[in-house]
Amino acid sequence: MEKITFFAEDGTAEEFYVEEQTRIGGVNYLLVSDSQGDEAEAYILKDLSEDSNPEACYEFVEDEEELDIVWKVFQQMMEEVDFC
Repeated sequence: MEKITFFAEDGTAEEFYVEEQTRIGGVNYLLVSDSQGDEAEAYILKDLSEDSNPEACYEFVEDEEELDIVWKVFQQMMEEVDFC
């Protein structure tokens, strides 16, 4: 599982594990967790950068409607994973 570091505007760093990624309506989304344990918190991040920008700029998805739509897509993707 890929581990990525995000830097907040105040310069603090947070590490997350990328669980899944998808593109909806031309926007990239990441499903990330704060740890690999059973008690991990999951978050959905949205890429706000331009396609021509080599570095992504992510923010937490807070809009409830957008969050519900993207969460359903990630749920479907996770159901399709074969863990055998």
